[in-house]
Amino acid sequence: MATNSPYEASPALSPAASDPKAVSDTTYPSIQRPQTPGLWRRMACWLYEGMLMFAVVFVAGWLFSTLGQMRDAMDTRRHLLQAFLFVIFGIYFVYFWSKGQTLAMKTWGIRVVDTQGRPVTQTRALLRYVLAWLWFLPPLAALTPFKLSGGESFLMISGWIAVWALLARFHPQRQFWHDAWAGTRLVSARPATP
Repeated sequence: MATNSPYEASPALSPAASDPKAVSDTTYPSIQRPQTPGLWRRMACWLYEGMLMFAVVFVAGWLFSTLGQMRDAMDTRRHLLQAFLFVIFGIYFVYFWSKGQTLAMKTWGIRVVDTQGRPVTQTRALLRYVLAWLWFLPPLAALTPFKLSGGESFLMISGWIAVWALLARFHPQRQFWHDAWAGTRLVSARPATP
């Protein structure tokens, strides 16, 4: 059975290759573990993904408000719209992550894989999606009891995002913590330059 995993070697190469635990970097020096993209590159991809999500929000919001005949933004069904968008975002991310990359990830040369380097299953992609909300939920929960201005809210959310991104420096492989907890990792999809 052929795999696309950069961690597994062909059994024809060596008797030790039949035991995946016996395969090491010294057994096959030409096989290198994929590199973790740098923090700036991952954050640039994250920002680009956010811009692309405006199109998804626009189409999904238009569809929901047209079919639901919503007349204004303060409609009593706005929480239903938020739940609808949560589901649409989930479908978008789970689908593309299970294929390996979103459009932004392709642009920035980043791929999501499981900890063994295999493609992410839909279940694991769904877990990653739920855990990825840690980028936003803590500051949003902290903002709820206060009546802060838009600028103050933006500052608090941006501060949390910066802290959450910098916490990746404490992970042994420099992965974001939601990836570590979901059993996924981001790897460089660009070929290594000599």
